[in-house]
Amino acid sequence: MSTTHAAMGVSIAAVTVWIAPELAVPAALGAMAGGIFPDLDVAVVAHRRTLHFPEHYWLPVALAAPVAAVAPSAVTVGAAFFALSAAVHSVSDAFGGGLGARPWRNDDQRGVYSHRRGEWIPPRRWIRYDGAPEDLLAAAVLSLPGLLLFDGLVRDLTLAMLAVSVVYTVLRKPLGELTHRYDL
Repeated sequence: MSTTHAAMGVSIAAVTVWIAPELAVPAALGAMAGGIFPDLDVAVVAHRRTLHFPEHYWLPVALAAPVAAVAPSAVTVGAAFFALSAAVHSVSDAFGGGLGARPWRNDDQRGVYSHRRGEWIPPRRWIRYDGAPEDLLAAAVLSLPGLLLFDGLVRDLTLAMLAVSVVYTVLRKPLGELTHRYDL
C-alpha cells in the first residue's frame, strides 16, 4: 500500500528528531511524499514501471543527501528524504506480490520493473499483496514513529493514512473479486 511506503519513509526520516529537530517535520513530510510518489503511476500508466526506479532513484539520493548535510534547510532535507523514500519504495515493491488484479492468486510475476536490466524483478511475496493483513501490520508498525515522535501535521497525516490502510485492507479482496466478476 502507498500508505505503508509513506509510513516507512516517515520511519526513516524520524532520525532527524534527534539530529536536527527543527528539520524533522520537513524531513517527514518529504519522506511521506516520496513514499507515495512512485505509486502515482497506478491509474494512468504502467504501474511499478513508469515511476518506479529501483536502481535509478539512488542517484538523486546521492546528490541530495550531501547537499542536505552541507546546507541543511527545510527544502534540502525534505528533498533528500523524498528521494530516499522513493528509492526505498521502489526497491521494496519487489518484496510484495505481483501486479495482477487479484494478486493473492499468485498469477502475476511482475514485482517491479528494472529499467537498468530492461526486465521485471519477480515478486518475493513477503507481503502477499497490497492490502493484505500483513501489509496492514507493516503499516501499523511503521506508523509508530510518526505517531509517537511527531505531533501536529505529521501525526495527523499518519493517523489518516493508517485509517485509509484499515479501510483498504478490509475492502481490497472484495473489490478485486468484484472488478474481476464484472470485468471492470
